[in-house]
Amino acid sequence: MSASYYYGLCCKNIGRAVSIKTIDGRIHRGLITRVTPTKVYLRPLGRNRRLGGFGLGYYGGYGWGGFGLGFGLGIAFGAIATLAFLPFFFW
Repeated sequence: MSASYYYGLCCKNIGRAVSIKTIDGRIHRGLITRVTPTKVYLRPLGRNRRLGGFGLGYYGGYGWGGFGLGFGLGIAFGAIATLAFLPFFFW
């Protein structure tokens, strides 16, 4: 599949749980939090989310220390081999 296909698919499904396998064999599971023309950003699923004890807006406003811009994993669309949507009860 092409990068533009994955871009459109991810844009339509922000907030859904996905499993992404990259071309180097790594598997990433998480919620789609943000999509740019070159990357999809995931908030990891699982027990060890490392949310910290400061909560939302710790470092100068919302998004810098909590769930926003500084949080998540960016995966390039060119590195995606497969993308699968997970049922929400998965985690």
